[in-house]
Amino acid sequence: MSILNTLELPDGIKELNFDELDKLAFEVREFMLESVSKTGGHLASSLGVVELTIALLKIFNPLKDRIVWDVGHQSYAYKILTDRKDTFNTLRKFNGISGFNKISESPYDAFGVGHTSTSIASALGIKTAADIKNKEQNVVAVIGDGAMTAGLAFEAINYLGHLDKNLIVILNDNEMSISPNVGALSSYLSRIMTGEVYTKFRKDVSHLLEHAPMGTKFLHVAKKMEEGVKGFFTPGVLFEEFGMKYIGPIDGHNIKDLIKAIHNAKIQDGPSLIHVGTKKGKGFKPAEDNPEKFHGVSAFDLKTGKAIKFGSSKTYTDIFSDKICEIAERDENVVSITAAMPDGVGLRKFAEKFPDRFFDVGIAEQFAVTFAAGLAVNGLKPYVAIYSTFLQRAFDSIVHDVALQNLPVTFCIDRGGLVGADGPTHHGSFDLSYLRMIPNLTVMAPKDGKELEDMLELTCSLDGPVAVRYPRGAADKYDYSYCKVEKGEPEIVNNAGDYAIVSAGHIFSEAEKLQNMLKNDGLEVALVNMRFIKPINKDSLLNVLLDKKSVVLMEENALNGGACEAIQSILIDAGYKGDIYKYGIPDEFVPHGDIGSLRNFIGLTAEQIYSYISQKWQKNA
Repeated sequence: MSILNTLELPDGIKELNFDELDKLAFEVREFMLESVSKTGGHLASSLGVVELTIALLKIFNPLKDRIVWDVGHQSYAYKILTDRKDTFNTLRKFNGISGFNKISESPYDAFGVGHTSTSIASALGIKTAADIKNKEQNVVAVIGDGAMTAGLAFEAINYLGHLDKNLIVILNDNEMSISPNVGALSSYLSRIMTGEVYTKFRKDVSHLLEHAPMGTKFLHVAKKMEEGVKGFFTPGVLFEEFGMKYIGPIDGHNIKDLIKAIHNAKIQDGPSLIHVGTKKGKGFKPAEDNPEKFHGVSAFDLKTGKAIKFGSSKTYTDIFSDKICEIAERDENVVSITAAMPDGVGLRKFAEKFPDRFFDVGIAEQFAVTFAAGLAVNGLKPYVAIYSTFLQRAFDSIVHDVALQNLPVTFCIDRGGLVGADGPTHHGSFDLSYLRMIPNLTVMAPKDGKELEDMLELTCSLDGPVAVRYPRGAADKYDYSYCKVEKGEPEIVNNAGDYAIVSAGHIFSEAEKLQNMLKNDGLEVALVNMRFIKPINKDSLLNVLLDKKSVVLMEENALNGGACEAIQSILIDAGYKGDIYKYGIPDEFVPHGDIGSLRNFIGLTAEQIYSYISQKWQKNA
């Protein structure tokens, strides 16, 4: 009989024995695999923390206590075992549950996540607030080892040591294998050094020595001896220096050991860190063999692990990958930088061809940008490839370290615009707005793959900072006679009729569709592809638009501060008297779902715009 299907979740977990907990772990993995193979999602890390999730729910009450997950890649088992088992088949679908933790989705989600390395800082805030309000509450932060490469995590650990709060940090180490002998010995030492008997003895001895003559000196020696013994056998010295009680390494797939370790951490005074070793992709051989591939997956065949492909067109990322290698072949000063995403941003091929000129700095976007500035100031040509949503974390570095000094750093901004199933934490909604206001920066957005290639080529001849922003997914292709990409110049696809449509970037696909729909109604409409968000040749733009009766402006970016506002300002300053209609991402966070559903949700489809403007334009024709 299935435990998962008959158990009252999550409270029923507390009543299970160890054999039943192991069976539950097996069933959760089977359930997760069956579902994610259809919906896609972040699989490998979640498969690795099933036992850890069960142990946490065995000890804590997640409605009263607070469990904060880093990023959310690891939280699928948590979703299943709290209140979302019956809706898990809607994962990442429009109007379904999120692929990340989201406080508006469930009372079990303690903190909303999506960007990495926030768990310790937010958990410390939650625990501090509980203490101020005299609330009895256990707080746990679960952080992956990759997330520990970000400065935010260490800033939080540093302040945690200062505040000395009773916070439990679980370091999910899912990369480093722990040898059985060292692991067993270290686990034994941790159980001894954090158990109830030892903890009470430690407190009693400390109290005695503190009040005895010369006691403080003896206490200092005793602490050093304890640190020496533990430091000899465990890698926890660093965390001990931050004022944390180190427990581990613990086998992350041994529920009994996990429960004991978490219980021991719970009874400590002050912060504790539990070092847990897990295997990415645990229980699914294709994911165990290739955890990086199964970090984030689309739908796949459960028997073979092979992705179910819905198209074979080259993506914008593929085109960037090929072009940056071509540029580097010609120019030995070209280097590339990524923040822990070599495959996601298309730099794997570059890394293999030019290993000495490739830098993966870990989850440290701010450092990546300032590091690039240092490379540039000494004669190199850095290309920084980062997802739009993650580049937000480096805004100050872009302004202060690159643009202010007018350095030739090129930002290759992947996932610009709506990204689909990953939702509001990952949509590239704001890049055109926050980049457009920075002096010295050239900002480009291609309508298709060919323009992306030409824009990257143009970066070779530009001296200052440049941003090239392109979307996720297959690159569009158009049959127009092509004109060369020149700095600041829009592409005038045609200049017919009394009306105009102007688009910025890949939303050109909807702009062209809209033009054709209006043309079928007998309306001739000019079509302009901006190419450049900054600078803009105003004369070229006004030559087309100034005498039009109405202009439609389109972008897949926030309307606040975006390309549409830039064009509107140019028109108004030039005395334009016609109607201006702006379409883009409204002043709200867009949910997750497929791109078509999301564009429809925000009113950014050709059909929706046509239904609004066609009657108005027909009357004025």
